Amino acid sequence: MTDAVPLHSPVHDRHVALGAKFAPFGGWEMPLEYPGGGVIREHTAVRTGVGVFDVSHLGKARVRGAGAAAFVNACLANDLDRIGAGQAQYTLCCDPATGGVVDDIIAYRYADDHVFLIPNAANTAEVVRRLDAAAPAGVTVTDEHRDHAIFAVQGPRSAAVLSALGLPTEHAYMSFEPATLEGVDLVVCRTGYTGEHGYELVVPADGAGTVWDAVLAAGDPFGILPCGLGARDTLRTEMGYALHGQDLSPDITPVQGRVGWAVGWTKPEFWGREPLLAEKAAGPRRTLRGLEAVGRAIPRPHMTVYAGDQAIGEITSGTFSPTKKVGIALALLDTAAGLKDGDVVEVDIRGRRAEMKVVKPPFVTPSVRG
Repeated sequence: MTDAVPLHSPVHDRHVALGAKFAPFGGWEMPLEYPGGGVIREHTAVRTGVGVFDVSHLGKARVRGAGAAAFVNACLANDLDRIGAGQAQYTLCCDPATGGVVDDIIAYRYADDHVFLIPNAANTAEVVRRLDAAAPAGVTVTDEHRDHAIFAVQGPRSAAVLSALGLPTEHAYMSFEPATLEGVDLVVCRTGYTGEHGYELVVPADGAGTVWDAVLAAGDPFGILPCGLGARDTLRTEMGYALHGQDLSPDITPVQGRVGWAVGWTKPEFWGREPLLAEKAAGPRRTLRGLEAVGRAIPRPHMTVYAGDQAIGEITSGTFSPTKKVGIALALLDTAAGLKDGDVVEVDIRGRRAEMKVVKPPFVTPSVRG
């Protein structure tokens, strides 16, 4: 996709009209930030009020047919049988040979014969390819990447905005309900990637403009801001949420990335089961840790981390925390270094060493279940 013309959200024209600054994301051109305060203003709106993100670049795939849920459960890492119809689950598509993370995914279980998947934009085609190649007779895997928009309404006042639209808001975290807004059938998912109370609306592409406009209009009395993917990144980093391609990848396993909680270890079958069980038993050679700057340094991905003169790993995600007003990072560090929370390491920031303290994420208190 790198040489192709970038794809656009169904509401791209709205972002242009709002003066958005755009950036490439997985083959799509998506809003990075908007005028009037940029990332910090948008980040703060989500932490204290409400913001809306267009995340239509995220993938969408549907698995249907007799035994569809059982088939997905035999492929993806988490145990889909832990949830029932109307619930969602964070899960992983791992490589069978290495256990590396091909992608992380939200799976929506509609029924035993119907599962909807939201992979990352750049990985959708590969996830669909792998599932389609493995699907038994009677189970279909359909790439619906361009068929839907996704809008994330996030923040302490998100429920008030959706209630003003007559949309459901009382369902439990990691569940979803169908609804209709101004004649557009959509799904209201009690999910998100910011650490705040929030919802994601899965909307047919041809109704996306209607829903986007309605959300902004209803949110105006609550101070809603359109938010770009720059703020989405700072928000998720403050929560210690992994980003595929940085904190998880085909070269970084769930054990190393500390998302083993999303693996159904007792399941008899899933892609990557044998290498992951072996790695878990032996202990990983490196693990993802949180770092917080002691001074004013702002860490960035790929910067080297040192314990004394010994290089012990590198930053995978690093940014300035608008909430804490300090540099924060996730870093893959050698387990052999024996680091404990509270220990101080050094990060090479453009040739100068800066002290950072090892901490356990999240960096801020989550409100996602509130």
